[in-house]
Amino acid sequence: MDANLILKAAAATLTGSLPFPEIVSSLLDNGVETYHVDYASRTFTFYSPTGGVAHAPLAFEDLPAIAGDFDRPALQAAILDSQQHGQTFRAFSKRAMAAGVQGYVAFLRGQRVT
Repeated sequence: MDANLILKAAAATLTGSLPFPEIVSSLLDNGVETYHVDYASRTFTFYSPTGGVAHAPLAFEDLPAIAGDFDRPALQAAILDSQQHGQTFRAFSKRAMAAGVQGYVAFLRGQRVT
């Protein structure tokens, strides 16, 4: 894994300067198989299948506190907005945190998120 390229992909995620499919392709090309978005610590962690790890800050200044209660319909609406309307990662993050999401793990090759 090239940590510098991974940090560039993380920065592009934050700024919205590249489409998400290009960011995913770049991460896969750089040996990232899984990543974790941790809203509580405001970090991204990227993992290779061989044990490599890279960290990047999730540096949005205006994120809300993580809601105490989980709001499934609000999260589902945020996910659909991202999938169908290209919502920015910043907007998604705000909505996810307001819906009670602490973080999630994306398995890129398996195309699933938990």
